[in-house]
Amino acid sequence: MRLGNSNHADSKGRSGWRSVFGSPLSVKQSATLFRSLVSLSLENLRRNMLRTFLTLLGIIVGVAAIIAVVTIIEGLNQTVAETFYSKGSNVFTLSKSPLVVTSREEMIKIEKRKDITKSDAQAVERMCTFCWRIGYSMQSLEMAKYAGNLVENVTLRGISRSVFDIEEIEIEAGRTWSANEGRSAYPVAVIGADIVKNVFDDAAPKNIIGKKIRVRGSVFRVIGIAVPLGSILGVSRDNFVLIPFQTSQKAIPRRESLVVSIEVRDPLDLESAKDQVKTIMRARRGKITTLVGDERQEDEGFTVESADVFIGLYKDATDNIYLVTIGVSAISLVVGGIVVMNIMLVSVTERTREIGLRKAVGARRRDIMWQFLLEAVFVASAGGLIGALAGFLLANLISFAIGFPQMFDVWSVVLGVGVSSVVGIVSGIYPAWQAAILHPIEAMRKG
Repeated sequence: MRLGNSNHADSKGRSGWRSVFGSPLSVKQSATLFRSLVSLSLENLRRNMLRTFLTLLGIIVGVAAIIAVVTIIEGLNQTVAETFYSKGSNVFTLSKSPLVVTSREEMIKIEKRKDITKSDAQAVERMCTFCWRIGYSMQSLEMAKYAGNLVENVTLRGISRSVFDIEEIEIEAGRTWSANEGRSAYPVAVIGADIVKNVFDDAAPKNIIGKKIRVRGSVFRVIGIAVPLGSILGVSRDNFVLIPFQTSQKAIPRRESLVVSIEVRDPLDLESAKDQVKTIMRARRGKITTLVGDERQEDEGFTVESADVFIGLYKDATDNIYLVTIGVSAISLVVGGIVVMNIMLVSVTERTREIGLRKAVGARRRDIMWQFLLEAVFVASAGGLIGALAGFLLANLISFAIGFPQMFDVWSVVLGVGVSSVVGIVSGIYPAWQAAILHPIEAMRKG
């Protein structure tokens, strides 16, 4: 008995569904009907261009914001990764301070640390079996002068010769200093592209080699020009003067903590080399106790890190930007969806007579529903496509101004159009349903 009632209920449900949406059509009939519905939807949107455009705005802004920020961040990620991995994945540093200080407490610890010295670097060089090449450097911001040209905030950097190989500093013109020149503290220098441009008025390399440049009261003979490195995040990496480390001991009177650059032959040995360097430094120094507020904290007194540390911190920051942007853009898309729904409801009201006429000549409820739903989807999808293109244009304009690679991701366009299409479907269901359930006689009377 229950089975019979169930069958009767299912039959009644199917009959009710057919009364709303009609009987199914053949594949050919469905294709023909779909083409006509698409044509009608597009024609209606074309007749109301201003209203269609205003409907698009919310979705355009939302999608453009997502695409622009995603594209910009991807470009920045690539630039930052290429910059910090330019030394290779088999290089790390030993220094007094980490590359990025994230808290006041950490800064207090760093101020209590001893400087990294040349003897520390030599100890690592002697005892680290996994280390291949070791170089050390110190630097200071100074003023450079030649003839009547004066440039401030130039990085004067004293380096050991091995740093050229470890950091892959290439020479565009001239040469590096010899081992004898380095040991004897010759006043020679290799300069960056910014020095060529700003101090030597962008003269030809042959006219610069051999000239003498004054930095911090010391005079150096230019023997080489480095290959340009470009800029990152708007900061140039070519505003430097490189001198032998022994020479820097005289040229920079105040003693700065050294940065020791360490390279391993095999990237797989990187962690083992780091552990060895830490063990060597712990044996030389022991842990130090620092008072931070009212709390005593232990500190090793040095930092061993590779580019991965900075890349990780940078990506954490950009991930937060992603989340904020997606949240703001989601609000914009919701508002855009509400606008689409309101405009479609207005369209249903304005076209009541048209709906009644179509039903009177045989249009089924689902035909009417599909027509209005397609219009909503077309509007939202068009907004998504325009928003994606606008986002890429904005991102590329910013990338051109800042100077990082221009990115174009097809999947971002697909995502933008896909999300906006979903917004169109969700926003168009209710207006389409309202149009579909109108009674033909009542619709013609109202119209």
